[in-house]
Amino acid sequence: MTSLHRLGSSDLEIFPLVLGGNVFGWTADEPTSFAVLDAFTEAGGNLIDTADTYSSWIEGNKGGESESVIGNWITARGNRADVLIATKVGQHPEFQGLSAANIKAAADASLRRLQTDHIDLYYTHFDQPDVPVEEIIGALDELVRAGKVRHIAASNISAERLQESLDFSDREGLARYVALQPHYNLVSRDTYEGPLQDVAARAGLGVLPYYGLAAGFLTGKYRPGATVDSGRGGNLAELAETERGRRVLAALDEVAAAHGVAVPTVALAWLAAQPTVVAPIASARKLDQLPALLAVADLNLTTEEVDRLTRASA
Repeated sequence: MTSLHRLGSSDLEIFPLVLGGNVFGWTADEPTSFAVLDAFTEAGGNLIDTADTYSSWIEGNKGGESESVIGNWITARGNRADVLIATKVGQHPEFQGLSAANIKAAADASLRRLQTDHIDLYYTHFDQPDVPVEEIIGALDELVRAGKVRHIAASNISAERLQESLDFSDREGLARYVALQPHYNLVSRDTYEGPLQDVAARAGLGVLPYYGLAAGFLTGKYRPGATVDSGRGGNLAELAETERGRRVLAALDEVAAAHGVAVPTVALAWLAAQPTVVAPIASARKLDQLPALLAVADLNLTTEEVDRLTRASA
């Protein structure tokens, strides 16, 4: 049985993979989402990551679709006690920003959609530097004291603002961030490595990187000359044509072949091997994509393999 990992200084014990909910109600309809959620939890997975804005960018959607799917699934399965739910505040079209009033109103809206009385991990989705950290932390602390939120976390925040927030919490004895969700993967390292990683390490934060597979590039399906059916294509095919892209794919292929696993498993295992990282986040819009993600729980790369991938992505 796969061992669970403690998330930072919290009492949350999590599976080595976090299931991303951004696709629920977007590229995965509700029946498919239910099937993915069922398979994830049957394999031992327990932390599901979403945000109140998912998927407001789709025509006809208002935001909250992913939370609603997850809420319907929890209610249908009667399994709220067995799963951990993480969601985020600040980007929903009707609940923009990180004012104290907005944070509290948005949390209540998320709780309704999720059909639960508490959120296990509540993130500020994107920092809003014009709002004082005192106001943000104060509002989050009120939610914790009210029992609506168990633990708080930050995503998309600078090292300076993160440190300022932690210092304020420590000084005033208020709820303190226990986790950080940065944009971080084998081909996107600049945002996290450096000052932000240093703050996370010093503060003992549990790091749960998003875009762990670089929106699909690190699955290996984007190759020079290949045509890919994906709702998230963008410029990934162009990355595959670059020298760095080819170098990373070659290293992934080599390590994957050595272990007899899929390419995305290796990309996630590289993340899992990084200092401060507790578990990567990855999403599956189809059931057959899930096994390669779950396999990260059983793959331990050697130091040489981690170094090989790190050099290839430099």
